[in-house]
Amino acid sequence: MNEPIVYGASYSVYVRAVRLTLWAKAIPCTCIDVDVWTDGRSPEHLARHPFGRIPAFQHGDLRLYETAPICRYVDEAFAGPCLQPASPAARAVVGQAISIMDNYAYRSLVWGVYFERVEAPRRGRTPDNDRIKAARELGAVCLRALDSLAPKASWLAGDQPSLADFHAAPMFNLFLQAPDAAAMMQGRPRLADWWERARTQLAPAGVL
Repeated sequence: MNEPIVYGASYSVYVRAVRLTLWAKAIPCTCIDVDVWTDGRSPEHLARHPFGRIPAFQHGDLRLYETAPICRYVDEAFAGPCLQPASPAARAVVGQAISIMDNYAYRSLVWGVYFERVEAPRRGRTPDNDRIKAARELGAVCLRALDSLAPKASWLAGDQPSLADFHAAPMFNLFLQAPDAAAMMQGRPRLADWWERARTQLAPAGVL
């Protein structure tokens, strides 16, 4: 069977989520660098991803874009540990966690908190305090929601690692570099314990 190809840049949390999923299934892949800021609107890349984003994915004749369906395909098409629970209810919780990350946490924890606090000063720009304030408010809701999904479980959505954990880990890796993160994580020992497990057990060197 042909080796999967991942198109995207290593800085992308979504590319990292796909690479972590492939790693968890022990699937070798070819990674082709695509910088969304310089290559995203090229005709070649738009043929892979009509919205000019990353990652894009190819496996044989199959071409996919958008991280969640790519990761579901990887889990279902290849041998290895199952990264989705067996029951419909548990799978729905995994999907809910992924939706929280995509629709709310990425915008608040990554772009609002991490980028403004860490990346903006690196690039010589003064952080936007209004944006940070709004991001912290939404981010607090995200953390509370994630904390409540499976409150007695070791992982975000259950007792075993799932696609939810591989989706969330790259975003948390950035968010937790921001000085705001410590205060925002106070009172969330379950999330802190989850991150320690994710950081040490789920992340091969160089992917997060």
